[in-house]
Amino acid sequence: MPTSGTADRAGAWQRARPVAQAPNRPAPSGRGRARNHGEPRREPHLFTADPVPSSPPPAATPPRVGTADWAGAWRRARPAVLAFAAARLAGIAVLTLWAHRRHTHPRDILGLEWDALWYHRIAEWGYGTFIPSWEAPGLRYDDLAFFPLYPMAVRVLAAVLPIGSVTCALLLSWVCALLAAWGVFAVTERAYGRRTATAVVVLWALLPHAIVLSMAYTEPMMTAFAAWALYATMTRRWLAAGLLGALAGLSRPNGVAVCAAVVAAVLADAWHRRRTGRPQQAAAWAAAAIAPLGWCGYVLWVGFQTGEPLRGYFDVQSRWGSDFDFGHYALHYVKHLVLSPDNLSAYMATALCAGAVLLLAMALMDRMPLPLLVYSAVLVVIALGGANFFSCKPRFLLPAFPLLAPCAGALARARPRTTALAVVTLAGISLGYGTYVLAIVNQPL
Repeated sequence: MPTSGTADRAGAWQRARPVAQAPNRPAPSGRGRARNHGEPRREPHLFTADPVPSSPPPAATPPRVGTADWAGAWRRARPAVLAFAAARLAGIAVLTLWAHRRHTHPRDILGLEWDALWYHRIAEWGYGTFIPSWEAPGLRYDDLAFFPLYPMAVRVLAAVLPIGSVTCALLLSWVCALLAAWGVFAVTERAYGRRTATAVVVLWALLPHAIVLSMAYTEPMMTAFAAWALYATMTRRWLAAGLLGALAGLSRPNGVAVCAAVVAAVLADAWHRRRTGRPQQAAAWAAAAIAPLGWCGYVLWVGFQTGEPLRGYFDVQSRWGSDFDFGHYALHYVKHLVLSPDNLSAYMATALCAGAVLLLAMALMDRMPLPLLVYSAVLVVIALGGANFFSCKPRFLLPAFPLLAPCAGALARARPRTTALAVVTLAGISLGYGTYVLAIVNQPL
């Protein structure tokens, strides 16, 4: 009896080895000797080795990431990130020209309009500001609805740099936007390839509401954390995914989509390991526990501040008029647009929301990687299922960059002339519409 696995494999090979054929034997052909009708047809011998017992494959461990790896990743992403920066600088330039025409400083438009003013107040004086609603009696706008990570980071940065909190807020937002563009490229490159990843970054930079990525808003920070958290889940760097998911949950209310994506990836990995007999990874379960801490922690803190630990934050949102009604308000608003005219931004918001639903359906049919699919689906459900602020829904969908993969794939496969025409057209729409919604129409963004 063999005494080792090597002997078992050697014996199996000896039993399975066929008899060697004579060298230089001509291969049979149709021009050779014809087979007699009575001669039985000879089938080739099939040799099957005895099964060799083997141990289960070792558990996969995330590869180590060194400086050379990050340098190579940056070299691949650099053209896409530079294209993103060029698109956003062009948007700021167009807005600056229009602002000077109206004798307004562009910094005030980008850093103190709509939600940016709320973040500025939180960064300067902390929480505690509320304003009675100008739209409906009885409603009260409370700054507890805004998550703390971005304004607190602005406060820390303003304490270090002597350039003012508004400039610090814009600087932080622009840096986060560049990191987000790099993360979007990294995630999409791993899932779809380099050409599609570049196209996704370009399309994301040229969306009609991409001007938000140049404002003192939280979308750039949340998207940066989300993109790199998704990349960490796809590369099985679980602890990094959990920490980045927690930070994303501290930056925006819809940051819970990142937590859902991380948890879904952990559960899928655990199910696969159970089916294949591999051991579970403690780091994965730790990531699933860490990722929701940021979002849940702030929601509970607001609850304790208002005296309702579980409902406090949602009561604050209700006083803003932001309830989750499963899309009833959105459908009613679309009906209003059909029956009576409205401004351009309303129709653009409707078109973008309908496009998001269509792209989500395509992602389901194309079997998008699970973390990207869960992340995008949660963002779409939160955006379209919430009441009021219909003009803001395209901004809520801005972090859902995986939905652009089908369009980016088509753009990457198109002829250069077609690609150039599409990019120029999208750039014109993006630059013009971004200036329109910020400097012309008076509607929440």
